[in-house]
Amino acid sequence: MSLVELIAQADERGLAASGLACLDRCVPLLGGDDETLRPVWASLGDDAGAGEWGERLVQARCKLDAAGAGEEAAVLAHRMLEAAPAERSAAGLRVWADACSVASLQIHRLLDTAQDEASSVDSRREGRTDGMSPLVAAELRRQVVVLEVLAGHGPAGLRRALEVSTEGRRVLRAVVSRRSRQQG
Repeated sequence: MSLVELIAQADERGLAASGLACLDRCVPLLGGDDETLRPVWASLGDDAGAGEWGERLVQARCKLDAAGAGEEAAVLAHRMLEAAPAERSAAGLRVWADACSVASLQIHRLLDTAQDEASSVDSRREGRTDGMSPLVAAELRRQVVVLEVLAGHGPAGLRRALEVSTEGRRVLRAVVSRRSRQQG
């Protein structure tokens, strides 16, 4: 099943986790650390946390800044953060999760030293993966895994989704660090 189809079929929790995971993997571009979005993740654990979602997002926004503003990848990451809906409703989350998916893939494409042969990330999300660059391929796999694990395990899948996100954040942090050293 393509990423586009997985997002279309995801429930509220899956959509929130999908968008949050994309944002979480891009936190290094915003000057955040591994714990910055942890409270927002915690609000996904049960239905009672739905009311805490918006409050915890506001707290995360206050902690993160637009580090590297002006660089396209950082601008895209900041837009993901700012676009997060204050209310955890399926309609708003679906739009946000879809936009985060595109933005995160684009960020990985911008930061990858290898060329991606596709003209846009949309074809990747629809399942066409020939000639995909390694960093984009890994991000696409992570997005699919997050949605699949939540569809298959519900709230119990949150731990695995967070592990996948943490792994991706570490990869992106290493890419950003290497790029900084190369540029000067």
